[in-house]
Amino acid sequence: MVIVMFRRFGESFRRFMYGRYGSDELNIALLILALAISLTNSILSMFLRASAVYVQIVSPILYLLMLGLLGFGLFRTLSRNIYARQKENRWFRQHWQRLRDRKNRYYRCPKCRQTVRVPKGKGRISIHCPKCGEKFIKKT
Repeated sequence: MVIVMFRRFGESFRRFMYGRYGSDELNIALLILALAISLTNSILSMFLRASAVYVQIVSPILYLLMLGLLGFGLFRTLSRNIYARQKENRWFRQHWQRLRDRKNRYYRCPKCRQTVRVPKGKGRISIHCPKCGEKFIKKT
């Protein structure tokens, strides 16, 4: 009896989610960030309980920020505009990869706006754009 009930619930949920975006790396990052803000708020409230500034200003701001992140994640999960959500996730993954890449620097060509990756720690170098052929000098 209970198994049948859970099976029906699963089928109903699958029908509800049909055509919706679901979860991706950006949603997971939003969830982790919201969790970190919530834990930070809880830890700070233990130590700064007597502080009026914290109780009246900082704590509500952190709480609203956490709710905003969770709401945005839920909005992205339930969205039917799959193209826009994929575009957001692609932007997030590109910038996250750049943050993790400690060996290279990224510059934009002043002429065609193409992103060019060059190795870090080489001093002032002349960069040749592979797309338009423009040469520009930057410090790595």
